[in-house]
Amino acid sequence: MNAHIETSPARAPAPAPRPLRRHPFAMLLRREFWEHKGGFLWAPVVSGAISLGLTAIFAVIALVAARRAAADGGFDIDGVTVNGLDLNLLMRRMSPEDLRELSAGLDLSLVMASSWPFIVMAFVVFFYCLGALYDDRKDRSVLFWKSMPVSDRDTVLSKVVSALLVAPVLATAAALVTMLLFVLLLSALVASQGGDAFQLLWAGGAPFKLGLYFVAAIPVYAVWALPTVGWLLLCSAWARNKPFLWAVVVPVLLGVFVWWFNAMQLFGLEAVWFWKNVVSRLLLGVVPAGWLDTVDVEALAAAGRLDLQGVRDFWSLGMLYSSFLSPKMWGGAVVGAAMIAGAVRLRRWRDEG
Repeated sequence: MNAHIETSPARAPAPAPRPLRRHPFAMLLRREFWEHKGGFLWAPVVSGAISLGLTAIFAVIALVAARRAAADGGFDIDGVTVNGLDLNLLMRRMSPEDLRELSAGLDLSLVMASSWPFIVMAFVVFFYCLGALYDDRKDRSVLFWKSMPVSDRDTVLSKVVSALLVAPVLATAAALVTMLLFVLLLSALVASQGGDAFQLLWAGGAPFKLGLYFVAAIPVYAVWALPTVGWLLLCSAWARNKPFLWAVVVPVLLGVFVWWFNAMQLFGLEAVWFWKNVVSRLLLGVVPAGWLDTVDVEALAAAGRLDLQGVRDFWSLGMLYSSFLSPKMWGGAVVGAAMIAGAVRLRRWRDEG
């Protein structure tokens, strides 16, 4: 008996999936982000949330105190005692100069409320750079990464970009969200007391101007922080142990030596110049707004622009980008780039025996 077996036509094998092509440098940046996500992302977010929480608590306390003062006749406007808290009435009784000072004070409160993510970012970037190359050698993962087709230059530059761009961008985003929520919180409080929140908080456009300033300050921060990042990476690549001590003690001891022996007098300078332009730039460059050191504060004081309203000049775009005209900015950038190159060379041969 013959059996008839039907066979299906042969199918061509399915094409193999095409491998995803990703640039090695982008993958290095992704690695740095995921390994330090807590510091780069969550630390600024949590600090902004703490800032908002404390603001809400103090606002409630201030509101209760103001209500009690108003109930006891504690508000006196143009010789008239006001019973009850009515912000609209208070604002109508204020002079234009009083309103400008109040607006400037609120702008300053916006800066203070949104500065928490930046303060945390400074600590994160400092200790990230200290351990960026040292930790790889400490846990011997450097041997794995050296076996990969990734150059030492790209590895070090990925850490530089993470410190100078990735961390500031994430901190700026957290600061913008914090500032927006802070303004919305104040708007709700002002409106609940009969005040004009739009005129007091939004009409001048301060939240938008400050937001633009924060975003525009990212490249300025990147250039200004370059010597500190370069110095910390150099210490991280060189030190066999305790890179923090090497990074801090060496500049401080040099500063003490210069001050003790008046070494800067050989160049017609004071010892404070060395502390301000060498020690400070090596250790404190990651602190935001450090570039304000290039602003001629004495000239502003002579022009009478250091009052509460004149503080707004410090976050104007013109003054922000005028720091690029300072030799101090670019001199530090050149030194920082040289130290980063030194960190690349050290990583090529430095190993923990």
